[in-house]
Amino acid sequence: MSSSKQHAQRGKKEDPRPVEEPKVATNLASLRNLSSSVYPVVQFQRRAAANYKGSHRAARLRLEGLKSISADKQAVYASDLVQGLFTDHRKAPEATEQHTTAPQLQALRGLLHSSARSQPSRSPKLRSWYKRPSIIFPPSTTLDIPKGGSTDDIQFRKMRSFFQFVTTPTADTPGTTLLLHFDNKRYLIGNIAEGTQRASIEQKVRLLKVSEIFLTGNTSWEKTGGLIGMILTLADAAASSAQASLLETKKKLLNRLEREGVEINEDDIAAQAAREVKDRVRLSIFGGPNLNYTLATARRFVFRKGMPVDVHEYGHATTQSTPLSDPTWSDDNVQVWALPVSPSPKTSSGSSSPRKRSYDELNGREILSSRPSLNQTDKERALMMSKSVVSEMFDSSWRMDALVETPINQVQMPATLFVRNPQDHKIVKYTGPMPGGKQPVPDITVLVRKPWPGALIESLPPAEPVKVAMSYIFRNHVQRGKFQPQRAKELGVEKGPKWAALGKGQNVENAKGETITPDMVLGASKQGGGAAIVDLPSSEYVEALVSRSEWKSSEIMAGVGAFIWMLGPGVASHPMLKQFMEEMKHMRHVVSSPELCSNRLSLDSAASATVRLSQIDPIRYNTPVHDNKSASQALESLGGLKDLVSIADRGQKIQLEPSIEVQDNEINTLLDADAVRAEMSKDVLDLAVKAREEVKAAKQELDAWADSLPQKDVEITTLGTGSALPSKYRNVSATLVRVPGWGSMLLDAGENTLGQLRRVYAPEVLDEIMRELRVIWISHMHADHHLGTVSVIREWYKVVHGSQRAATCSPADDADFDAGALFSNQDRLSVISESAMLHWLEEYSHVDDYGYSRLAPLCLTPNFPQKNIQSSLHWFIPPSSTQVRGGNSPRAREPWADKIARAKVLPQALNLQDIQCVQVQHCHGARAVSVTFPSGFKASYSGDCRPSKPFTQIGQGSTVCIHEATFDDELQGDAEAKNHTTTSEALSVALGMGAKACVLTHFSQRYQKVPVLEYTEEEDAIQSLETTGDEMMDISTSTDDEAEAPVVDAVAPQAEMATSVDATNAKKAAKHIKIKAGSDMKVCVAFDYMRVKVGQIAEMEKYTDTLVALFAEEESEENKPEPPNKKGKGGKTQRNN
Repeated sequence: MSSSKQHAQRGKKEDPRPVEEPKVATNLASLRNLSSSVYPVVQFQRRAAANYKGSHRAARLRLEGLKSISADKQAVYASDLVQGLFTDHRKAPEATEQHTTAPQLQALRGLLHSSARSQPSRSPKLRSWYKRPSIIFPPSTTLDIPKGGSTDDIQFRKMRSFFQFVTTPTADTPGTTLLLHFDNKRYLIGNIAEGTQRASIEQKVRLLKVSEIFLTGNTSWEKTGGLIGMILTLADAAASSAQASLLETKKKLLNRLEREGVEINEDDIAAQAAREVKDRVRLSIFGGPNLNYTLATARRFVFRKGMPVDVHEYGHATTQSTPLSDPTWSDDNVQVWALPVSPSPKTSSGSSSPRKRSYDELNGREILSSRPSLNQTDKERALMMSKSVVSEMFDSSWRMDALVETPINQVQMPATLFVRNPQDHKIVKYTGPMPGGKQPVPDITVLVRKPWPGALIESLPPAEPVKVAMSYIFRNHVQRGKFQPQRAKELGVEKGPKWAALGKGQNVENAKGETITPDMVLGASKQGGGAAIVDLPSSEYVEALVSRSEWKSSEIMAGVGAFIWMLGPGVASHPMLKQFMEEMKHMRHVVSSPELCSNRLSLDSAASATVRLSQIDPIRYNTPVHDNKSASQALESLGGLKDLVSIADRGQKIQLEPSIEVQDNEINTLLDADAVRAEMSKDVLDLAVKAREEVKAAKQELDAWADSLPQKDVEITTLGTGSALPSKYRNVSATLVRVPGWGSMLLDAGENTLGQLRRVYAPEVLDEIMRELRVIWISHMHADHHLGTVSVIREWYKVVHGSQRAATCSPADDADFDAGALFSNQDRLSVISESAMLHWLEEYSHVDDYGYSRLAPLCLTPNFPQKNIQSSLHWFIPPSSTQVRGGNSPRAREPWADKIARAKVLPQALNLQDIQCVQVQHCHGARAVSVTFPSGFKASYSGDCRPSKPFTQIGQGSTVCIHEATFDDELQGDAEAKNHTTTSEALSVALGMGAKACVLTHFSQRYQKVPVLEYTEEEDAIQSLETTGDEMMDISTSTDDEAEAPVVDAVAPQAEMATSVDATNAKKAAKHIKIKAGSDMKVCVAFDYMRVKVGQIAEMEKYTDTLVALFAEEESEENKPEPPNKKGKGGKTQRNN
């Protein structure tokens, strides 16, 4: 059969959507319009459309793809392609109305071929066009067909698809997270709360296959607290794989062009490969209003390159009388309907449906929330600005090594200045008078690093909380019918390639020359399965949710067979929800709720390690707090619904294809602490018994050491002892210091610090700790040290103040401001850090009331002994107080010095004897701190840094030094390169300040040996710190206001924290670290969940041999090959994630 006849046959199938017949297009703009108005389902990618204009790249568009639309429309597309194909339009063939009919299509193809052939010889892309006439369809294209039409356009897939619970609500995984699994791709859906990333590691979720995240619920830290960390991990994983992918892509492009005989341009190949790789690593995030703003507030400490992040917000849309059947978003695998819901008291009508978003919008163009507002224009501008900031945070072209010429009197300090040496023209550091100093600066041009654009935005536009909660409907595409071999034989189609072609949706010819279409040999197509994911944070959302019109739409709900409910406190018992479930009793219902799900141990590896440690040292370690409430117990609380509902659990699946099923066979078994204890080897247990006997034998000596301490009953709880990012065994940095008679101080608060607290302390004890919490100290702006701060503050706010706001007070706005008086009731929590941290907390509080109004945000300026400058506390003044609010008012024009003077806070206001900090060598704004309590107990904390002599000076006479020891001594080079400390260096700092005890923490997540201390008279023993790396620091120009300047090196932790620990180092025996005999300092190595009184640290040295033996055994177990994956039917390996 001729080609024209085949196209004519295809032309019988019309688009199911009524469209207006267009005129012939003659330019790029018309083509773009046609791509949406003529055939709405076929949406061209932005990157493809951008290549049409004035470029031979248009020749790479595949004309073959036009077979999926009617013949007359094919000619319209092809005509316009001809017009836009050539840079020199004089050489383009004419395209007129005569080419718009089906019989002329073949002639048009020939015209394109001859035109390509006639172009100048140096046109490899045109020669490529001649070889490969076809059109590219975007990944998100969905080709629907009308009922009864041909099946050659159905998306023919037979892939497994299912939802699987990655997390359910527990103490350290407070949100519900689902993984939507397809063979070729994964999607994260639900809450990306703190702890989600660590749970994903535990569950072995393959995050590299995730390129879309659908956030449910409202935009609050409770739902999104783990999102920043998750994005950073995905960005770093993408960066790691991008290089290999780039090389592979270049190789494929070169091979293809060589086969086609196309002239090769290395630069073009590299650029094309880079574009293709970048498109593959794009991350799209969907959620409610304020999502862009939330991410934009992190601009001072998040910076990645090479992974575009597109954030799409859904808000209130115009109310529709009937729901739109078109999905909000779709790709090759799934269709998604977004369901934004507001609390009933503020909902103007019963139902609303989101408008359809085009493919182009969801892949780079602005999507604006349609919430009604008197200042809608301002809100749109604010959203655009936030989106721009987010874009710069993850896909910036900014380079750290780029220097910009700037007149010296225009340089914003602090900054490192460079000049070009006039003799050899090399760039050298400028050492002359600095801007802002006492000496006049010369009239010269200097070189400075240009701050990355995100950090230059001092304040985001005003924002306000929005209570919209997101839910979604997910549904698979139509599935093809089963191939019928007998029918194919009856129609005269021979078994072989033609059967395969029919199975792929292609027409074939039989022996008689008759055209056989797929619908002749395929059974009836099947609607894809789907599920509704519903997140109701509180009961006030129920009425608006159940009354939505989508539930009554047969077009939307076709194939939907399950509801997955994520319910807040008290929602499960709501009468309207129960009634709705009864009406939907033909569906499967799975409920995830803190009230119904057990507080099981969700991080099995860490919990098992702690159980083993508790066998060795039950005084310092306890089994993490948990309960194993059964699902049957939870179901009883649902009354009549118990027969309709399943309780969610980690690992549970909701299968979509080939049928809707709730599968419990892969639910993770509960951790059996008794079984873990039973596995402990006798050799390790014997060593533990020996250690306890040694402690008893040395009791008098140990008691004497403890009695020499100012306050031996101070308790140190190491909540997170790992570096960079959470791992199976160690969480990121956080240490709680409980001082009887004073209260508690939290030193850093990495992600999921609150979850760690909930595992260490029973609920009633944790409430007590919250009531006594006085200070949170954040050492620097790397994400692994502070992303848990908001959750801790929120818990304190709830326990101490019942989540009730207070009037905002600021020394910038109140002439009678008295900082000391605000501490009189001891009901304020002080957060002490550099101003960038405090600005983040203040800025984020505009969209989430987590307790900022009850805080005392305090800046602690660094100590500079060489300038006779002592540390001082002052109340943080946000830029919005002095610039945005007040404008030209007298208060806004008041001298800065007057405001700072009013903001001064004495340590005594916090009931402290003293608090000092120094800058240390790690990153911009990094500080080490030393705190002296009323009893004389003194704690010094390093944060992350190289060894620092100024730190030893302010820490003189410390009772305990808590110091990072990221690297083993064998990795000295890594420590220097990454601005961290080795074990021996950390001990030398502690010895230098004369500390009575040293707690080592912040270990490399990849491997950490237990150091064995040996007291000796040998010359190579560790002594107090003599030399440091401080000479490399540029701190000479730092001032009280240094943190107000843009942060030019605000890089998130993963990039700078990568370690080079290898298997060779990992297998080395524990190294003996020699300490000079006569030292009275006691040392302990911290592990997560450790609770030790300072007076007991000396006892822990007795357990060193036991710990060495324990971790040697665990290493041996880790290195064993994993058992083979279970086999499914036919012996095929099954992958869960």
